[in-house]
Parts: sequence; C-alpha cells; structure tokens
Amino acid sequence: MKKLIFLLLSLVLVLSACSSEEANVAKATKLENVPDGVQGGVKIAIIRNLPSDDHTKQFLDGARQEGESFGFEVDTMISDNNDAKFQELVAQVIQQDYDGLIISHGKADYSYNMIKPAIDKGMKVVTFDTVAEKDGEKLEGVTETFQDDHKLAELSLNEIASLGDKPRVIKVWFGPGVPPLDSRQEIYKQYEDAGKIETLETVGPTNMQDVQGDVANKMNAILAKYPEGTVDAVWGSWDEMAKGAYKAMKDNKRDDIKLISIDVSNQDINLMREENSNWLATAAVDPYLIGQMNMRLLAKKLAGEETPENYNLEARLVKQSDLKEDTTMFNLNEIVDGWGVSDDHNEPWMDELRNAFKK
Repeated sequence: MKKLIFLLLSLVLVLSACSSEEANVAKATKLENVPDGVQGGVKIAIIRNLPSDDHTKQFLDGARQEGESFGFEVDTMISDNNDAKFQELVAQVIQQDYDGLIISHGKADYSYNMIKPAIDKGMKVVTFDTVAEKDGEKLEGVTETFQDDHKLAELSLNEIASLGDKPRVIKVWFGPGVPPLDSRQEIYKQYEDAGKIETLETVGPTNMQDVQGDVANKMNAILAKYPEGTVDAVWGSWDEMAKGAYKAMKDNKRDDIKLISIDVSNQDINLMREENSNWLATAAVDPYLIGQMNMRLLAKKLAGEETPENYNLEARLVKQSDLKEDTTMFNLNEIVDGWGVSDDHNEPWMDELRNAFKK
C-alpha cells in the first residue's frame, strides 16, 4: 500500500511539473502576431484615490483581470481619498520598475505635476476621472478616461424633473476640483437655470474617510428644517454620498422625498430594493467595464498603437422598478440593455494573448 501511495504521489508531482513547465514555456514563447511591447514581464500599477467600496473593488477587478488575461503582472493600490498618500504612492511607483500606470481620481490641482515624472521616465499612463492639465497644457501621450458625466447627470436629472413642475431639490455634491462632479454640476446648473428644478440646499462631505456617515449627519440636520411635503427629491451626484442621504431619510422616516443618484453598486441595488425604498433610480456605468477599458487602452500604448486623448464610457439608467429579486451588478445586463459590454479598443492580438495565458 505504501508503495502504491508513493507511486501515485510521484505521478502527481511529475504531472504538476510537466504542467508548470508547459505554462512557463507558453509564457516564454514569443507570439508572432503580438506586439513586442506587451510581451515578456510587463508590470502595471493601478492607483485609485477613493475608499475601498464596492465600486472601487469592481473597477480594480476589471482592470486587474483584463491585465492578467494579457499575461501582465498587475498591482493595485488605494489611498482612501487621502491626497497626500495618493501622491506619495504614485511617486513611489514611478521610482520602481513598472511599465505602465492607471491613475484613478487624481485632483485637478496636483495631477499634472504628479504624473509628469512618469511620462518623463517613459512610462505609459491612462487616467480615470482625472484631469492632468497645467496652464492649459496637457501631458503628451496620456489618455484621460471618464464616464459620460454629462449624460449621467442628464439621465438622473430627467428622472427628478419628471416628478412634477419644478421639483424642489436637496443637492448632494462637493467641489469644485473633482473632475467628474464638476462635469455633473455643469448639467445641474443648466437644469437649474432653465427652471426645471429648484435647489433648496447643497450638502457635501468634509470627512472623506467616512463619506456616508458625514453626509448622513448633515442630512439629519437639514431634514429637520423641512416639514413633510416641502422637499421633492434628493440628487446624489455620487452614490457614496447618496447612501448617506438615504440613511438619514430612512432614520427620519422621510419617504415623501425621492432619491435619484449617479453610480451604482451591489449595496445601492440592495437599498433600492428595500421595502418602501425611496431610492428610485441611478445613472451609471459598469465599474468593472471601466477598469477593463483603462487596461485595454494602456495595453495599446505599450504596444505602440495610437490611442485617443479622451475616452468616455456610455451611461445607462438603472430604475428601481426594473430590479428583480436576484439582480446584482453581475447580471444587470438582464434588465439594462448594453450593460457591461463593449468591444471598444479590443484588438485581435489581445485575444491571442488571452488564449496564450488562459488558465
């Protein structure tokens, strides 16, 4: 019996060694139709200046899994909305042996200077929700990606405008200086100026390490000022803030006020689906897809291929009334046409890499 077990263990070890050797050979073999710049030990860093929430996790997963499917080594880092920590992380990564960078949510007042050393070093850079501009000059070779923030604002504000004649709104927003929120504010102002909505109050977080709790506390104070029937809607320009507003309205039993937001996560879907939830809709882009698109664009840069200066991802509307009991971020495509799917920036050589590194 012992001899048999020994033989079986030996066979397993041999098969494992063969399998490992085959994988190493596949990774070492140069693929004929694939650009040299995306072959052989490519290292990517993704640095995001937001908390570790559901949206962040899916963005990072989308970028990391797409990169690993190309055979890249991908490291992800977050700085919890701490601008000093964020800039320090980026500076450290630039000093290391990374080939490319994906930068998410850098502020307008420092992003140009933060990213420039990477460009000077010859690294390839793609940004998300970040404007790297100084005195009207942009960094050459950087592709800036965004959700279509104007469309996100338009979709969400149309839902508010449909509630009645000039709905009275509590605006949950902060800025200026945050590129996506600044863009959303541009459309909000248009609706305001056109008399489609009336703004009663504007509230935003000051504690970026607890956005939900901070907004909830501030909304508690604001709601006390407005009797039932005097506020029609809350516009949550970012879902992390909208969740704080939702909690305050629930705690204060203010089901008379409707909540419309931007961005989506599994937590949002669960709250929208709660009994008597007043969270009616949210406009969003699949965060996993955002990560994928950023990685594809970065791969094209590493391959020496042309990439656009800007790329916007198409916005969709997620309505409470369409949600099913089993709806999650991973099957939203069943109720939202086109959710999470795009062949943009996908190249035949990417499919060849995926096949070579398929697990």
